[in-house]
Amino acid sequence: MSKGEGGGKAPKGAPGTGAPGKPPAKDPPVLEARGLGKRFKSGGEELVILDGLDLSVQAGSSVAILGASGSGKSTLLYILGGLDRPSGGTVLSRGEELFSMGEPELARWRMTEVGFVFQFHHLLPEFTALENVAMPMRLSGASESEALAKARPLLERVGLKDRLGHRPGLLSGGEQQRVALARAISMDPSVLLADEPTGNLDQKNARMVNELIIELVKEKSLAALVVTHNASLAGLLDLRLTLSEGKLKAA
Repeated sequence: MSKGEGGGKAPKGAPGTGAPGKPPAKDPPVLEARGLGKRFKSGGEELVILDGLDLSVQAGSSVAILGASGSGKSTLLYILGGLDRPSGGTVLSRGEELFSMGEPELARWRMTEVGFVFQFHHLLPEFTALENVAMPMRLSGASESEALAKARPLLERVGLKDRLGHRPGLLSGGEQQRVALARAISMDPSVLLADEPTGNLDQKNARMVNELIIELVKEKSLAALVVTHNASLAGLLDLRLTLSEGKLKAA
């Protein structure tokens, strides 16, 4: 994926440049699906999970994906995040087709451009909260001191200033999910994909994580898609869509 000069990311939400005397060109969506399809074979029968689905998400905006269990919500999220491939259609990030990339380039895109948050936090139990948040940066080549220095304010931002040295087993479910959220944004992604991020939390902690997601989407100018059954969270997002029979409809 092409970056700006010197290999850095293009500024998020930067205005496009048009010809003199013309309005600036509109930036392409941060994440876009066109005609997305996904089919599986099961016992000689073809199951249609996604059927010509279209979706567009701009920087600083959030979309809730609702739908019945088994409707394909997680499948959609994994395809949009480059973790799975569609049977048809395409996914674009700022106008570039994801699946025309080679596997190393796609893996790099996932690491630098996408923050994932799942229902279960998937924290590494042998590492502290601080080390867990620093891990993506270490894997991308940052030094230990650099990664830890950047991880610290992220944990402070999600209200865990006093939990930096705690391992996951000593944290509550809500605290663990906030660590996972801090880890998801540690690489300054342009996209946040969350799959039932509050599905395993009580009402109080779910509300705290909900509010953090909304705040971070605006602060970091993220393009966010959140799969959720939580009506409270869905109601906070900019757009609510229901996935049914392979297509997205207004909720």
